[in-house]
Amino acid sequence: MVLTGSLVAIVTPMRPDGAIDLEAWTRLLDFHLAGGTNGIVVGGTTGESVTLRDAELRELTLRACERCRGKLTVLAGAGTSSTWATAERVRWLSELPVDALLVVTPAYNRPTQEGLYQHFAAAAAASGKPLVLYNVPSRTAVDLKPATVARLARVARIAGIKEAVPEMSRVRELLEVTPRGFTVLSGDDATAREAIGCGARGVISVTANVAPRAMSVMVAAALAGDGPRARELDARLAGLHRELFVEANPIPAKWVLAQMGITGPALRLPLTPLAEAHHAGVREAARGAGVLPAAA
Repeated sequence: MVLTGSLVAIVTPMRPDGAIDLEAWTRLLDFHLAGGTNGIVVGGTTGESVTLRDAELRELTLRACERCRGKLTVLAGAGTSSTWATAERVRWLSELPVDALLVVTPAYNRPTQEGLYQHFAAAAAASGKPLVLYNVPSRTAVDLKPATVARLARVARIAGIKEAVPEMSRVRELLEVTPRGFTVLSGDDATAREAIGCGARGVISVTANVAPRAMSVMVAAALAGDGPRARELDARLAGLHRELFVEANPIPAKWVLAQMGITGPALRLPLTPLAEAHHAGVREAARGAGVLPAAA
């Protein structure tokens, strides 16, 4: 398993009736294989994980493994707000040919740091695959603190963390308190280049959904220590880093992918299509990054 580079938190293509669009799923996987993406996360936040049934997550994961395994790293989202349900999901996902599992902090119930430690330790005990922790306080209303990550980094099968707190002091602290070999990945596109400069090994990206090649090249430059080149490349992506979050992710990303003709724009409620007021701004950012053609 290689946890480095530009990994994509991949969208889940859907038909207008909400059914999974498996033909578009294949096109999307091929888009990332051709675009230099280093890994994919199936059924993460951007994949509308909370709306996916277990059977759908299984089908998506199996197809991703069949198409991509050995060519890029495949992770599957396993986290829920229930420790029992998370452990159950971890068990059956571990039986699939994935490389690792991504486990998000439990949303809504706001556990203590000790509760978070026990939650992830239980998930690790149930797992047959490496686990990557996922901390995203803006979504979950709970923050997995570095001291707790340091404890978890010493639990068998816990291999790394996707950290979405966009502060470089957080990245530095995580690297200071965790053992050598524990992987820190950025979970924030806008600060991913800086995080890599601080020692993160890459990013699990939303922007890579629509600009896989550009993100892959930028991250590679940052990992190689070529700061000027990485800054130049990242500047071209800055509009996308911003505009892909003007409404809840993955609403804007799915709209851009539909404009590109790769997938449709459909989402599952309670998410709704991108408001028309945002179309011009998102389109301009996509054009600036070279993923949509310039205006005539």
